[in-house]
Amino acid sequence: MKRRALVFGAGCALAAGSAVALRPRRRAAEIYVPIDLDRQVPAAFAGWTIDKSIVPILPDPSVQAKLSVLYNQVLARTYVNDGRRPVMLSIAYGADQGSDSTSVHRPEFCYSAQGFVVHPAGEALVAVGDHAVRVRRLIGSLGPRIEPITYWVTLNDRAVLPGVQRKLEQIRLGLTGLIPDGLLFRVSTVGLAEAPAFELQDRFVANLAQAMPEAVRVRYFGRA
Repeated sequence: MKRRALVFGAGCALAAGSAVALRPRRRAAEIYVPIDLDRQVPAAFAGWTIDKSIVPILPDPSVQAKLSVLYNQVLARTYVNDGRRPVMLSIAYGADQGSDSTSVHRPEFCYSAQGFVVHPAGEALVAVGDHAVRVRRLIGSLGPRIEPITYWVTLNDRAVLPGVQRKLEQIRLGLTGLIPDGLLFRVSTVGLAEAPAFELQDRFVANLAQAMPEAVRVRYFGRA
């Protein structure tokens, strides 16, 4: 019995030591190109300019308080092109994306907190130069307002979708001893039917990606 107890105790100690050894210690935010939303996201590009008269949907105060803790930077802008078609852009960046706590900002929850009814509209691939980003589509509705939404998230320099893919990437990075950073990238439009809205959003995303230097671009749109 003593021998079994000793073996069991040694096994527990080894497991505990392994857990400590595998605990992520380095921050990706200290290794990769730093994120600076205000400076890195251009105010004008490819015919798009900021329209300050239109404000993207923002979280209610209770959700905003949580975001202030979870995210280091948040950017919300509306761009219009030569045809005066508005695209609302929202990006939230966090230096610690090692858990699922940041899911509070996902459009499914953020829009619902504002009273919207949110319906899934599938997934799609959006071309951004040398590769395509897999995105999630949603339709938000509030009374007469219909708002098609496209979004994805990043971990370090990889674009992923919330759910199993993001969780597996978090685990993989954690096993390397790295605490990932990342962002949630969201675009939406109003006043257009679903198909032309998503087409406009895809064009906006492609134009924005093209306007960024490659070293910065991969932090927002991932690598090929």
